[in-house]
Amino acid sequence: MLSRSNALRLHVESALAGRVSSPFRFQEPQPITASAGIAAVDQLAGGLPRGCLTEVFGELSSGMTSLLQSALAARTANAEVCALVDAQDSFDPGCAQSAGVFLHQLLWVRCRNLDQALRSVDLLLHGGGFSLVAVDLSGAPARLVRQVPLSFWFRLRRTVENTSTILLVLSRESSAKTCASLVLRMEREAARWSLQDCQYPSGDFHTPGSLLDEWTTTAEIIRSTARRKNVFVIGSAKAFDNSAAETVRFDLRSNHFLPDDSAGSDRLLPSQQNHSENERTPNFG
Repeated sequence: MLSRSNALRLHVESALAGRVSSPFRFQEPQPITASAGIAAVDQLAGGLPRGCLTEVFGELSSGMTSLLQSALAARTANAEVCALVDAQDSFDPGCAQSAGVFLHQLLWVRCRNLDQALRSVDLLLHGGGFSLVAVDLSGAPARLVRQVPLSFWFRLRRTVENTSTILLVLSRESSAKTCASLVLRMEREAARWSLQDCQYPSGDFHTPGSLLDEWTTTAEIIRSTARRKNVFVIGSAKAFDNSAAETVRFDLRSNHFLPDDSAGSDRLLPSQQNHSENERTPNFG
């Protein structure tokens, strides 16, 4: 009986040779990914998986906002419609626009508390039609975010499955855990400052202090269903392989989204932000 099974197996494999490499071996399909907008993160994690939940967590000023803006810029530049659920109304449209985000391709949901944010993302995912749905919980109290049951994240993961939507969750602590197909931890390592008179005219700023030029951020893969191995050098970003986790270091500049020839009139200066302040008036509707 065993010999007949082996013969049948050999016959099927030879008949499917050239079309199916291993017909009797189960291979979990890899999700389609999209660029996160930062080459080092794309090379490390393979991009943001579609139809999956991606969680990015870290302390304040760890680079999460830069990653969010770069992902939104990459998707909206490709004429894709995105949605941002802002739990604490902390999104700055002027800064996002200078980072390359096409605001007419972005739905900004301004929430007053965590409960509104969770209800909003649930409605958006069930409605569909978005290439990227981002949930920014980084400004929400960590105590309240911890109280979100794991079943809620599991339900969001099931909702986004078999769709082309990227669900991106940003928080200060990991909450989705095993419900996320990709979990990244971000941490700021160092900041570099430059003198004001070396960069801008003195009339553009109200303080004689130094300006933030760039900072180094570390991105570490905590969990990934499609982890890539042996990352070494990615352009100007230095990466290294770690036995416990995969880590990459990269630099974020204060104008790193802008091309080199865009310095000057196109740069969003503090004295030019009146229009964005008007957009950020409290929404009581």
